[in-house]
Amino acid sequence: MSCASCDTLTPGLIDLDDARRRLLADARPLTPSESCPLDAAPGRILAEPVNARLAMPGADNSAMDGYALRIADLETHPNGLPVIQRIPAGCAPALLAEGSCARIFTGAPIPAGADCVVPQERCRIDDQGRVHIQGEALPGANIRRRGEEYLEDAPLLPAGQLLDAPALALLASQGIVEVEVFARLRVALVSTGDELVEPGMPLAPGQLYNSNRAMLSALLRQQDCELVDLGIVADTAAGLRDALCQARDSADVVICTGGVSVGEEDHIRPVLAGLGELIFHGVAMKPGKPFAFGRLHRAVGDVPLLGLPGNPVASLVTWQVLGQAFVQACQGRRPRPLQQFPVKAGFSRRTTQGRRELLRVVLDPTEPSPVVRLAGGQGSAMLGAACQADGYLMVPGNTPVLEGNDYVFLSVAQFAV
Repeated sequence: MSCASCDTLTPGLIDLDDARRRLLADARPLTPSESCPLDAAPGRILAEPVNARLAMPGADNSAMDGYALRIADLETHPNGLPVIQRIPAGCAPALLAEGSCARIFTGAPIPAGADCVVPQERCRIDDQGRVHIQGEALPGANIRRRGEEYLEDAPLLPAGQLLDAPALALLASQGIVEVEVFARLRVALVSTGDELVEPGMPLAPGQLYNSNRAMLSALLRQQDCELVDLGIVADTAAGLRDALCQARDSADVVICTGGVSVGEEDHIRPVLAGLGELIFHGVAMKPGKPFAFGRLHRAVGDVPLLGLPGNPVASLVTWQVLGQAFVQACQGRRPRPLQQFPVKAGFSRRTTQGRRELLRVVLDPTEPSPVVRLAGGQGSAMLGAACQADGYLMVPGNTPVLEGNDYVFLSVAQFAV
Protein backbone atom coordinates (compact mmCIF):
# COMPACT_ATOMS: atom_id res chain seq x y z
CA MET A 1 0.00 0.00 0.00
CA SER A 2 1.26 3.51 -0.74
CA CYS A 3 1.54 6.09 2.00
CA ALA A 4 0.88 8.77 -0.59
CA SER A 5 -0.48 9.30 -4.07
CA CYS A 6 -1.72 12.64 -5.30
CA ASP A 7 -0.91 13.15 -8.97
CA THR A 8 -4.20 15.06 -9.35
CA LEU A 9 -3.27 17.29 -6.40
CA THR A 10 0.34 18.00 -7.31
CA PRO A 11 1.05 17.65 -11.04
CA GLY A 12 4.52 16.41 -11.87
CA LEU A 13 7.37 15.86 -9.42
CA ILE A 14 9.04 18.26 -7.01
CA ASP A 15 12.77 18.89 -7.27
CA LEU A 16 14.71 17.37 -4.36
CA ASP A 17 16.13 20.72 -3.23
CA ASP A 18 12.70 22.32 -3.44
CA ALA A 19 11.14 19.49 -1.41
CA ARG A 20 13.76 19.97 1.30
CA ARG A 21 13.18 23.75 1.35
CA ARG A 22 9.42 23.29 1.60
CA LEU A 23 9.76 20.82 4.44
CA LEU A 24 12.07 23.06 6.45
CA ALA A 25 9.94 26.13 5.79
CA ASP A 26 7.01 24.26 7.31
CA ALA A 27 8.89 22.85 10.30
CA ARG A 28 8.87 24.41 13.75
CA PRO A 29 9.68 23.21 17.28
CA LEU A 30 6.81 21.00 18.44
CA THR A 31 7.60 20.34 22.09
CA PRO A 32 7.77 22.53 25.22
CA SER A 33 11.00 23.16 27.08
CA GLU A 34 12.11 21.58 30.33
CA SER A 35 15.01 21.91 32.72
CA CYS A 36 17.68 19.23 32.38
CA PRO A 37 20.80 18.48 34.49
CA LEU A 38 23.97 18.67 32.45
CA ASP A 39 24.87 15.03 33.08
CA ALA A 40 21.53 13.98 31.54
CA ALA A 41 21.73 16.38 28.59
CA PRO A 42 23.79 14.51 25.94
CA GLY A 43 21.82 14.48 22.70
CA ARG A 44 19.28 17.05 23.90
CA ILE A 45 18.54 20.35 22.12
CA LEU A 46 18.93 23.74 23.81
CA ALA A 47 15.63 25.57 24.05
CA GLU A 48 17.14 28.90 25.15
CA PRO A 49 20.41 30.62 24.28
CA VAL A 50 23.16 30.46 26.90
CA ASN A 51 25.51 33.37 27.62
CA ALA A 52 28.92 33.12 29.21
CA ARG A 53 29.06 33.53 32.96
CA LEU A 54 32.84 33.77 33.02
CA ALA A 55 35.47 35.20 30.71
CA MET A 56 37.49 32.56 28.94
CA PRO A 57 40.35 32.49 29.67
CA GLY A 58 39.65 34.00 33.05
CA ALA A 59 43.14 35.53 33.23
CA ASP A 60 46.15 36.02 30.97
CA ASN A 61 47.85 32.62 30.85
CA SER A 62 50.67 30.81 29.16
CA ALA A 63 50.13 28.88 25.92
CA MET A 64 53.44 27.04 26.36
CA ASP A 65 55.78 25.46 28.86
CA GLY A 66 58.65 27.94 29.08
CA TYR A 67 59.78 31.12 30.81
CA ALA A 68 57.81 34.31 31.44
CA LEU A 69 59.92 37.44 31.24
CA ARG A 70 60.05 41.16 30.51
CA ILE A 71 61.51 41.75 27.03
CA ALA A 72 63.32 44.92 28.09
CA ASP A 73 65.33 42.87 30.62
CA LEU A 74 66.95 40.87 27.83
CA GLU A 75 68.89 43.98 26.72
CA THR A 76 69.79 45.21 30.20
CA HIS A 77 70.84 41.76 31.44
CA PRO A 78 72.89 40.18 28.64
CA ASN A 79 74.36 37.61 31.08
CA GLY A 80 70.99 35.91 31.48
CA LEU A 81 67.98 36.15 33.79
CA PRO A 82 67.72 34.34 37.10
CA VAL A 83 64.61 32.20 37.72
CA ILE A 84 62.95 33.56 40.86
CA GLN A 85 59.60 31.78 40.82
CA ARG A 86 57.92 28.65 39.48
CA ILE A 87 54.34 28.98 38.25
CA PRO A 88 52.27 25.82 37.61
CA ALA A 89 48.65 25.94 36.44
CA GLY A 90 46.30 26.88 39.27
CA CYS A 91 48.92 28.93 41.13
CA ALA A 92 48.63 32.65 41.92
CA PRO A 93 51.96 34.22 40.80
CA ALA A 94 53.85 37.03 42.47
CA LEU A 95 54.94 40.23 40.71
CA LEU A 96 57.84 39.54 38.38
CA ALA A 97 60.82 41.53 39.65
CA GLU A 98 62.90 43.47 37.16
CA GLY A 99 65.85 41.54 35.76
CA SER A 100 64.33 38.12 36.48
CA CYS A 101 62.13 35.49 34.84
CA ALA A 102 59.69 32.83 35.97
CA ARG A 103 59.47 29.15 35.06
CA ILE A 104 55.91 28.78 33.78
CA PHE A 105 53.74 25.92 32.53
CA THR A 106 50.90 25.72 30.01
CA GLY A 107 47.70 27.25 31.39
CA ALA A 108 49.43 28.97 34.31
CA PRO A 109 48.59 32.67 34.91
CA ILE A 110 51.07 35.25 33.64
CA PRO A 111 52.79 37.14 36.48
CA ALA A 112 52.32 40.90 36.54
CA GLY A 113 55.30 42.57 34.87
CA ALA A 114 55.89 39.81 32.27
CA ASP A 115 55.10 40.60 28.65
CA CYS A 116 56.30 37.45 26.88
CA VAL A 117 56.63 33.68 27.26
CA VAL A 118 59.58 32.02 25.55
CA PRO A 119 59.10 28.26 24.89
CA GLN A 120 61.50 26.05 26.81
CA GLU A 121 62.88 24.66 23.54
CA ARG A 122 64.40 28.11 22.85
CA CYS A 123 65.91 28.56 26.28
CA ARG A 124 69.30 27.54 27.66
CA ILE A 125 70.16 27.36 31.35
CA ASP A 126 73.78 28.16 32.24
CA ASP A 127 75.80 26.80 35.15
CA GLN A 128 74.54 29.59 37.41
CA GLY A 129 70.90 28.78 36.63
CA ARG A 130 70.37 31.84 34.48
CA VAL A 131 68.15 31.68 31.39
CA HIS A 132 69.42 32.65 27.95
CA ILE A 133 67.04 32.70 24.98
CA GLN A 134 67.69 31.84 21.38
CA GLY A 135 66.03 33.93 18.69
CA GLU A 136 63.77 36.93 19.03
CA ALA A 137 61.27 37.54 21.84
CA LEU A 138 58.11 39.35 20.75
CA PRO A 139 55.64 41.25 22.96
CA GLY A 140 52.66 39.07 23.87
CA ALA A 141 54.18 35.93 22.38
CA ASN A 142 52.61 32.70 23.72
CA ILE A 143 50.26 34.56 26.03
CA ARG A 144 46.53 33.79 25.90
CA ARG A 145 44.78 36.98 26.93
CA ARG A 146 41.87 37.17 29.35
CA GLY A 147 38.58 36.97 27.43
CA GLU A 148 40.37 36.03 24.21
CA GLU A 149 37.70 33.41 23.44
CA TYR A 150 34.76 35.27 25.00
CA LEU A 151 33.96 37.72 27.78
CA GLU A 152 31.27 37.63 30.45
CA ASP A 153 27.72 37.77 29.01
CA ALA A 154 28.95 37.01 25.48
CA PRO A 155 26.76 34.54 23.51
CA LEU A 156 27.95 31.03 24.30
CA LEU A 157 25.51 28.61 22.62
CA PRO A 158 22.36 29.44 20.61
CA ALA A 159 18.94 27.91 21.00
CA GLY A 160 18.72 24.89 18.74
CA GLN A 161 22.23 23.71 19.58
CA LEU A 162 22.69 19.96 19.80
CA LEU A 163 24.31 19.18 23.14
CA ASP A 164 27.14 16.97 21.99
CA ALA A 165 30.41 16.38 23.85
CA PRO A 166 32.12 19.70 22.90
CA ALA A 167 28.99 21.71 23.76
CA LEU A 168 28.68 19.96 27.11
CA ALA A 169 32.35 20.63 27.84
CA LEU A 170 31.84 24.31 27.01
CA LEU A 171 28.89 24.53 29.42
CA ALA A 172 30.81 22.70 32.13
CA SER A 173 33.75 25.11 31.71
CA GLN A 174 31.34 27.85 32.77
CA GLY A 175 30.25 25.99 35.88
CA ILE A 176 26.77 25.43 34.43
CA VAL A 177 24.99 22.39 35.89
CA GLU A 178 21.49 22.73 34.38
CA VAL A 179 20.12 23.91 31.03
CA GLU A 180 16.73 24.47 29.41
CA VAL A 181 16.13 21.93 26.62
CA PHE A 182 13.24 20.93 24.39
CA ALA A 183 11.26 17.90 25.52
CA ARG A 184 11.99 14.80 23.46
CA LEU A 185 10.03 14.61 20.21
CA ARG A 186 7.51 11.76 20.10
CA VAL A 187 7.43 10.13 16.66
CA ALA A 188 4.82 7.52 15.73
CA LEU A 189 5.97 4.88 13.26
CA VAL A 190 3.35 3.15 11.11
CA SER A 191 4.29 0.27 8.82
CA THR A 192 1.73 -0.55 6.14
CA GLY A 193 1.35 -3.62 3.97
CA ASP A 194 -0.38 -7.01 4.18
CA GLU A 195 2.83 -8.54 2.82
CA LEU A 196 4.84 -7.57 5.91
CA VAL A 197 5.59 -9.74 8.94
CA GLU A 198 7.95 -9.09 11.80
CA PRO A 199 11.29 -10.92 12.03
CA GLY A 200 10.95 -14.17 13.96
CA MET A 201 7.55 -15.00 12.50
CA PRO A 202 7.15 -17.65 9.75
CA LEU A 203 6.91 -16.32 6.20
CA ALA A 204 3.95 -17.28 4.04
CA PRO A 205 4.27 -17.19 0.22
CA GLY A 206 4.58 -13.58 -0.99
CA GLN A 207 5.40 -12.17 2.44
CA LEU A 208 8.43 -10.10 3.46
CA TYR A 209 10.07 -9.33 6.76
CA ASN A 210 9.56 -5.75 7.93
CA SER A 211 13.07 -4.27 7.65
CA ASN A 212 11.89 -0.65 7.64
CA ARG A 213 10.70 -0.87 11.22
CA ALA A 214 14.11 -1.93 12.52
CA MET A 215 15.90 0.66 10.38
CA LEU A 216 13.69 3.63 11.17
CA SER A 217 13.46 2.77 14.86
CA ALA A 218 17.25 2.90 15.02
CA LEU A 219 17.42 6.14 13.02
CA LEU A 220 14.83 7.85 15.22
CA ARG A 221 16.57 6.76 18.40
CA GLN A 222 19.84 8.09 17.00
CA GLN A 223 18.09 11.46 16.83
CA ASP A 224 17.05 11.09 20.48
CA CYS A 225 13.37 10.77 19.56
CA GLU A 226 10.84 8.96 21.71
CA LEU A 227 9.39 6.21 19.53
CA VAL A 228 5.70 5.29 19.41
CA ASP A 229 5.69 2.04 17.45
CA LEU A 230 2.23 1.23 16.08
CA GLY A 231 3.37 -1.89 14.27
CA ILE A 232 2.08 -3.19 10.94
CA VAL A 233 -1.25 -1.87 9.67
CA ALA A 234 -3.48 -3.87 7.35
CA ASP A 235 -4.09 -2.67 3.79
CA THR A 236 -7.59 -1.36 4.47
CA ALA A 237 -8.92 2.16 4.68
CA ALA A 238 -10.40 1.46 8.11
CA GLY A 239 -7.17 0.00 9.44
CA LEU A 240 -5.13 2.94 8.17
CA ARG A 241 -7.65 5.44 9.53
CA ASP A 242 -7.54 3.88 13.00
CA ALA A 243 -3.72 3.78 12.98
CA LEU A 244 -3.34 7.40 11.86
CA CYS A 245 -5.85 8.59 14.45
CA GLN A 246 -3.92 6.76 17.16
CA ALA A 247 -0.64 8.15 15.83
CA ARG A 248 -2.05 11.69 15.67
CA ASP A 249 -3.25 11.54 19.26
CA SER A 250 -0.08 10.02 20.71
CA ALA A 251 2.80 11.71 18.87
CA ASP A 252 4.23 15.00 17.63
CA VAL A 253 5.19 13.63 14.19
CA VAL A 254 3.92 10.63 12.24
CA ILE A 255 6.07 8.59 9.84
CA CYS A 256 4.48 5.91 7.71
CA THR A 257 6.05 3.51 5.25
CA GLY A 258 4.34 1.51 2.57
CA GLY A 259 4.27 0.46 -1.09
CA VAL A 260 4.99 2.88 -3.87
CA SER A 261 2.36 1.89 -6.44
CA VAL A 262 -0.91 3.71 -7.04
CA GLY A 263 -3.73 1.23 -7.07
CA GLU A 264 -6.77 -0.14 -5.37
CA GLU A 265 -4.84 -0.82 -2.17
CA ASP A 266 -3.58 2.75 -1.94
CA HIS A 267 -5.85 4.23 0.74
CA ILE A 268 -3.90 7.26 1.93
CA ARG A 269 -5.66 9.85 -0.24
CA PRO A 270 -9.21 9.24 0.95
CA VAL A 271 -8.07 8.61 4.52
CA LEU A 272 -5.89 11.70 4.68
CA ALA A 273 -8.61 13.78 3.00
CA GLY A 274 -10.85 12.92 5.93
CA LEU A 275 -8.20 13.40 8.63
CA GLY A 276 -6.10 16.26 7.30
CA GLU A 277 -4.38 17.32 4.08
CA LEU A 278 -1.70 16.14 1.71
CA ILE A 279 0.70 19.03 1.04
CA PHE A 280 2.89 17.46 -1.63
CA HIS A 281 3.75 14.07 -3.03
CA GLY A 282 6.32 12.89 -5.51
CA VAL A 283 9.98 13.98 -5.59
CA ALA A 284 12.14 13.88 -8.72
CA MET A 285 14.69 11.49 -7.21
CA LYS A 286 15.65 7.84 -7.54
CA PRO A 287 15.19 6.06 -5.22
CA GLY A 288 12.50 7.88 -3.27
CA LYS A 289 10.01 9.20 -5.82
CA PRO A 290 6.86 8.48 -3.71
CA PHE A 291 7.93 10.59 -0.70
CA ALA A 292 4.95 12.51 0.69
CA PHE A 293 4.33 15.25 3.22
CA GLY A 294 0.99 16.04 4.83
CA ARG A 295 -0.74 17.02 8.05
CA LEU A 296 -3.24 15.33 10.33
CA HIS A 297 -5.70 17.80 11.82
CA ARG A 298 -6.51 17.88 15.50
CA ALA A 299 -8.09 20.39 17.85
CA VAL A 300 -4.78 21.71 19.22
CA GLY A 301 -2.17 21.95 16.47
CA ASP A 302 -1.81 19.76 13.39
CA VAL A 303 0.53 16.77 13.37
CA PRO A 304 2.93 16.52 10.42
CA LEU A 305 3.06 13.26 8.50
CA LEU A 306 5.99 12.00 6.46
CA GLY A 307 5.22 9.24 3.96
CA LEU A 308 8.34 7.23 3.12
CA PRO A 309 8.49 4.65 0.32
CA GLY A 310 8.14 1.01 1.27
CA ASN A 311 11.28 -0.22 -0.45
CA PRO A 312 13.93 -0.13 2.30
CA VAL A 313 16.70 1.69 0.40
CA ALA A 314 14.22 4.29 -0.86
CA SER A 315 12.97 4.67 2.70
CA LEU A 316 16.54 5.13 3.97
CA VAL A 317 17.51 7.67 1.30
CA THR A 318 14.39 9.82 1.72
CA TRP A 319 14.85 9.78 5.48
CA GLN A 320 18.44 10.94 5.16
CA VAL A 321 18.00 13.73 2.62
CA LEU A 322 14.48 14.87 3.58
CA GLY A 323 12.98 13.36 6.72
CA GLN A 324 15.89 13.73 9.13
CA ALA A 325 16.26 17.48 8.61
CA PHE A 326 12.51 17.96 9.10
CA VAL A 327 12.50 15.95 12.32
CA GLN A 328 15.52 17.89 13.60
CA ALA A 329 13.74 21.18 12.92
CA CYS A 330 10.68 19.87 14.80
CA GLN A 331 12.99 19.09 17.72
CA GLY A 332 14.05 22.75 17.78
CA ARG A 333 17.42 21.90 16.22
CA ARG A 334 19.08 23.87 13.41
CA PRO A 335 19.53 21.36 10.54
CA ARG A 336 22.74 21.72 8.59
CA PRO A 337 22.78 22.07 4.80
CA LEU A 338 23.62 18.91 2.93
CA GLN A 339 27.41 18.60 2.77
CA GLN A 340 28.56 17.85 -0.76
CA PHE A 341 31.87 17.78 -2.60
CA PRO A 342 33.04 16.80 -6.10
CA VAL A 343 34.40 13.36 -6.92
CA LYS A 344 35.27 11.49 -10.07
CA ALA A 345 33.22 8.51 -11.18
CA GLY A 346 35.19 5.30 -11.45
CA PHE A 347 32.51 3.73 -13.62
CA SER A 348 30.02 4.51 -16.39
CA ARG A 349 26.24 4.10 -16.21
CA ARG A 350 23.18 4.97 -18.24
CA THR A 351 21.04 8.00 -17.48
CA THR A 352 17.85 8.13 -15.44
CA GLN A 353 14.96 9.84 -17.18
CA GLY A 354 13.86 13.05 -15.50
CA ARG A 355 14.95 12.29 -11.93
CA ARG A 356 18.07 12.95 -9.91
CA GLU A 357 19.62 9.61 -9.08
CA LEU A 358 21.43 8.88 -5.83
CA LEU A 359 23.75 5.98 -6.54
CA ARG A 360 25.17 4.08 -3.57
CA VAL A 361 28.94 4.31 -3.93
CA VAL A 362 32.19 3.69 -2.05
CA LEU A 363 35.30 5.86 -2.06
CA ASP A 364 38.28 4.08 -3.62
CA PRO A 365 41.10 4.26 -1.03
CA THR A 366 43.74 3.40 -3.65
CA GLU A 367 43.19 6.61 -5.61
CA PRO A 368 45.17 9.80 -4.77
CA SER A 369 42.08 12.01 -5.28
CA PRO A 370 38.43 11.18 -4.52
CA VAL A 371 37.12 8.50 -6.89
CA VAL A 372 33.94 6.52 -6.26
CA ARG A 373 32.79 3.12 -7.44
CA LEU A 374 29.40 1.43 -7.22
CA ALA A 375 28.83 -0.23 -3.85
CA GLY A 376 26.78 -3.02 -5.41
CA GLY A 377 23.32 -3.49 -6.85
CA GLN A 378 21.33 -0.27 -7.08
CA GLY A 379 17.80 -1.61 -6.72
CA SER A 380 15.64 0.21 -4.17
CA ALA A 381 15.23 -3.00 -2.17
CA MET A 382 18.95 -3.93 -2.17
CA LEU A 383 20.17 -3.20 1.34
CA GLY A 384 23.60 -4.76 0.83
CA ALA A 385 24.90 -1.80 -1.21
CA ALA A 386 23.41 0.64 1.31
CA CYS A 387 25.32 -1.11 4.11
CA GLN A 388 28.61 -0.78 2.21
CA ALA A 389 28.14 2.73 0.82
CA ASP A 390 30.26 5.69 1.89
CA GLY A 391 27.72 7.99 0.29
CA TYR A 392 25.71 8.86 -2.77
CA LEU A 393 26.81 9.97 -6.19
CA MET A 394 24.17 12.55 -7.13
CA VAL A 395 23.53 12.38 -10.85
CA PRO A 396 21.19 14.91 -12.52
CA GLY A 397 18.28 13.50 -14.50
CA ASN A 398 18.94 12.67 -18.14
CA THR A 399 22.70 12.73 -17.45
CA PRO A 400 24.75 9.58 -18.00
CA VAL A 401 27.60 8.72 -15.67
CA LEU A 402 30.87 8.73 -17.60
CA GLU A 403 34.01 7.30 -16.05
CA GLY A 404 36.46 10.07 -15.17
CA ASN A 405 33.86 12.86 -15.10
CA ASP A 406 33.14 14.93 -11.98
CA TYR A 407 29.88 14.56 -10.04
CA VAL A 408 28.54 15.61 -6.64
CA PHE A 409 29.15 13.26 -3.72
CA LEU A 410 26.98 13.22 -0.60
CA SER A 411 28.67 11.52 2.37
CA VAL A 412 26.43 9.40 4.58
CA ALA A 413 28.64 10.18 7.60
CA GLN A 414 26.85 13.52 7.99
CA PHE A 415 23.58 11.76 8.75
CA ALA A 416 24.99 10.11 11.86
CA VAL A 417 24.68 13.37 13.84
